[in-house]
Amino acid sequence: MEELTPILRDLIVQSALPLRVVETAFAPDSSGFSTSRFVRWFDEKYGVERSGHDWVKAHIMTGVQTNIVTAIEIKGRDANDSPILPDLLNTTTASGFNVQEVPADKGYSSVENIEAIHAAGATPYIAFKSNTTGSAGGLWEKAFHYYSLHRDEFLARYHKRSNVESTFSMIKAKFRDHVRSRSDHAMTNEVLCKVLCHNICCLIMSQCELGIEPTFWPEDEDGQDDEPAILPMARPG
Repeated sequence: MEELTPILRDLIVQSALPLRVVETAFAPDSSGFSTSRFVRWFDEKYGVERSGHDWVKAHIMTGVQTNIVTAIEIKGRDANDSPILPDLLNTTTASGFNVQEVPADKGYSSVENIEAIHAAGATPYIAFKSNTTGSAGGLWEKAFHYYSLHRDEFLARYHKRSNVESTFSMIKAKFRDHVRSRSDHAMTNEVLCKVLCHNICCLIMSQCELGIEPTFWPEDEDGQDDEPAILPMARPG
């Protein structure tokens, strides 16, 4: 059902909110989940036609400490990563996360992304391509000079992005790296369900590892329990 897609996306966002008390650094990336359909393409490098399984491409933003997925977009299998970063970031910040750092690989290196991260009140740690210069000026030039002149300090924060690779590895190892559905909407929803289940696992794991006490729905002054809009978590004491 196409109508189920926005509901699943919202559930993923809601399931991440309890960990907003511990997550301040977020990394974006994308990965594909193979399908039962086949696709053909022309390999320009070798000049031959190739075929293989089609795939659903998921773009996510993940917290680097707990591997919780805070935002997700499902786009076409050939969609570029870079233009999707602002949407992922806006979903994360709109949910109430205190975004302080955004480490990302050089595929996200663009003036628009650096400006979007600064607009969210965070610091970008995005690797630059080998032929990049700081000639664009503004925030791009400042970020490029920091990358060039403070490489060790930059890399110490940049390598946090490796955790988004761990997130995809966790999802695929536990819930498989392929989808069984055949229609486009069903395949999208199946990937969203995998990510939602992953988030629930991360919540349980974080509750045990970080000593977070879950508060499901506190009693009102009149002694009645009200179901909350989100599932808050508070540290003991």
